[in-house]
Amino acid sequence: MDHSLAVRETAAGALRNLSACGGFEVCDDMVTKDIMTPLVALLKECSTGLDTNQLSPKKCREMNKNYIEDIANEAINLLWNVWDWNLEQYRNCLLSTLHRIHDPFECNNTAVSIFNKEGCLEAVLHYMKKFSTNVDLAISVANCLQAVTEDNPDLLSSFNVSAQHVLETVMLCPESTMKHILLRTLIAGTIWNIKDTIPPGSLGSMVNAILKIFSESLAIDAGETIIRMNEAEKNRLKLAAEPETEENMSDVRDNCVLSEDDDMEEIPKGKVKRENDISDLLPSDKWELKEVTALLMAQQTALEIIVNMCCSEDPSDDEWEELSSSDESDLFMENSYNEGGGLLMSPLCLSDEVNSAFLNNLIPKKILEKTAFPNSVALDICMHNPSWKPLIKKLNAVQCRALTCLHSILLVSDVDCLGGASALQSLAQHLSQLVFSKTELPTDTEFLEAITSALRALLQTMASKNISQQCMTSEQLLALCEAGIHSSNASVRVNVVSILGISGSVLAKGQDTAETLKMIGKFLLEVAMKESSLVVAGEALDALFDVFADGKEAEKAAVQIKLLPALKEFQPVFKMRMRKEGKGQYSTDQLCVLDNVKMNLRRFIAYQETLGKTPA
Repeated sequence: MDHSLAVRETAAGALRNLSACGGFEVCDDMVTKDIMTPLVALLKECSTGLDTNQLSPKKCREMNKNYIEDIANEAINLLWNVWDWNLEQYRNCLLSTLHRIHDPFECNNTAVSIFNKEGCLEAVLHYMKKFSTNVDLAISVANCLQAVTEDNPDLLSSFNVSAQHVLETVMLCPESTMKHILLRTLIAGTIWNIKDTIPPGSLGSMVNAILKIFSESLAIDAGETIIRMNEAEKNRLKLAAEPETEENMSDVRDNCVLSEDDDMEEIPKGKVKRENDISDLLPSDKWELKEVTALLMAQQTALEIIVNMCCSEDPSDDEWEELSSSDESDLFMENSYNEGGGLLMSPLCLSDEVNSAFLNNLIPKKILEKTAFPNSVALDICMHNPSWKPLIKKLNAVQCRALTCLHSILLVSDVDCLGGASALQSLAQHLSQLVFSKTELPTDTEFLEAITSALRALLQTMASKNISQQCMTSEQLLALCEAGIHSSNASVRVNVVSILGISGSVLAKGQDTAETLKMIGKFLLEVAMKESSLVVAGEALDALFDVFADGKEAEKAAVQIKLLPALKEFQPVFKMRMRKEGKGQYSTDQLCVLDNVKMNLRRFIAYQETLGKTPA
């Protein structure tokens, strides 16, 4: 709260950088030490002074700098970082298989409570009104709003007609820059978070407007944009390097100003201060790079929100990371199918409004396009340009989010809406090519989890509709499972085991498949007996039940691998592991699923015993 605006900006910027780099521990410590009191006071003061000119004419001339807006930008980013890191911590808790029931803002409940009670929303929305002249500030506000509205029902009542009008105005902004696309995407995500405040009669049009924005964002080819923007940067730098004429030297002299903070020292001739000389992740002169970064962030955000739109209102399944990564959510889906393959119940639903808007805006098609590997020319540009190299990670993140989106849509959409049997077979070939197109199988954990999740959902859908599966040879299938089972990510291991079970159950209905079924059975038995995670071991047992449930070829293979005696020997071991490891390491939902596996193991052994000694 120093009297100097420059000091305030520097202090807020330093705290912002600390919160961004320090992670959850630093952010939690900031809240504990009451960062919110001065931060809220600063936000309100800046909001009050936003429309008044508090700067001297000399300061106004200096780079057209608006200290009030710049201070507000740093403060808003600090606030966003505090929430975002705590949301990340919460999601990690969900994925850790420990305590399932958490308040999403448990760690920073104080920060959210203060934001709600102090009426900070009004101040933050006031900043948003500057979107037409300061898009960077508006993006910071939009990031903050999307974070604070997620699972925060106490804030919903504050979104009155006036507040909603501000958001709608931004959504209708016609500007086509990548930053404006990101801004509209973030605001669309905020409106989805506060959808309970929307009148029922307007829900359909609201969902369609949101998905139209997402569709426009996803329609842009990020690879081509990188190529084009990189060329634009080269041309700009080339022009800047040309010998200066007397005319442009005169312009430089005319633009030299006296700085109050530099003891009235004149800026050296031939040098111009950067327009936005503040702490930021990207230098202000890298505007082409900023545009591409904004596009990739917009696409990633759109894909993440689409996954949320596919999820149930149930608080136990509405986190997009849980859908893509959580062992229990995947196991619950498997457990939702009865022995005949019929869906008993599903934790996911797709409302008529969302389903219709998905199809009208070609969302499935746009998502499929984003699952492809990034443009090789664009990757080469990024690889050989140090400042552009971080874009590679963002390009890969968009692909992984698209695969997770595909997984979600496969779980909630009807086969006809997806294009029918032929479209699903083509999709299976596409996913198979993503896995096997290179000489070595993928090892990146995030990609492996995303691709196996999508492949698992697709194969399950095809199996339930008796659609022929010919996207992988038996050798490729086992190679994928062998690679996946050694992953450190339990979700990857669950996925490959499930994929093997689905494929094996289909093979069991065919002819002359006993040899392949033997390999599958041996693999699954080994996983069930040696896997360190009970969840993965349980999935392996479930897969065995599916593969060897019926069919002459399955019966023949089961006898040859001595499946029945192996399971009878393993049964007490599995029960003992559940007693020793269950309560301390796994959630209630996971234990429920494991209890089901234990019961099905007993039934499967009894079923195998009734078959008698079938000749090999």
